[in-house]
Amino acid sequence: MEEYEAEWGITMNEYSIKDNIEEVKNNIAAACQEAGRAPEEVTLIAVSKTKPVELLREAYDCGCRDFGENKVQELLDKYEVMPKDIRWHMIGHLQRNKVKYIVDKVALIHSVDSLRLAEEISREAVKKDTCVNILIEVNVAEEETKFGVTCNEVKQLVQDIAKLPNIRVKGLMTIAPFVENAEQNRPIFSKLRKISVDIMEENIDNITMEILSMGMTGDYAVAVSEGAACVRVGTGIFGVRQYMP
Repeated sequence: MEEYEAEWGITMNEYSIKDNIEEVKNNIAAACQEAGRAPEEVTLIAVSKTKPVELLREAYDCGCRDFGENKVQELLDKYEVMPKDIRWHMIGHLQRNKVKYIVDKVALIHSVDSLRLAEEISREAVKKDTCVNILIEVNVAEEETKFGVTCNEVKQLVQDIAKLPNIRVKGLMTIAPFVENAEQNRPIFSKLRKISVDIMEENIDNITMEILSMGMTGDYAVAVSEGAACVRVGTGIFGVRQYMP
């Protein structure tokens, strides 16, 4: 750990990535049991943004195969040096001019929030003869600082994207507000699940609602109990990073 602190100029809380992963998985299993779900229904995404590769390798050695990144360049850098059986998730805001770099490298893009972005993904996917799985980002809480379409806009966007080649809408994603009590976000997760059910009942070609990406370190257990298929956990796995002045 000392070498990380020296290289990155940070101090880290004492923790064990292995212990943290086990704790998160146990919490997911407990939430699944309460909700009558199987733990296998939930994918744990280790949010590795800003984390050094050494820590990613440690998480990989503990069994993590799904990693989430916010920035394209950071994802590309880590893609080159990490094992090729990793499933990379683009969870941050994606600019259209960066799409071409990742369409053939990511398992899932979580943050599609416009038809123009989806069209660019489709174009680049056709060029590279690949099919890209995406989620529609929904700003359920309607926070001004967050990206995502409104709840009222989701269905129309899904219908428009369904017509595009080489792109598949697999579900929805949301970033819930930061709250002290995770239960405060239950209505957010419940609403996203209801939207996904409503869309699924439309039986739109090329559209499935099998994935709800919702829940982070502070509220993933509540999200799981409301139907999350992916939870995005960073601090809960890698610990708190405190940058030194």
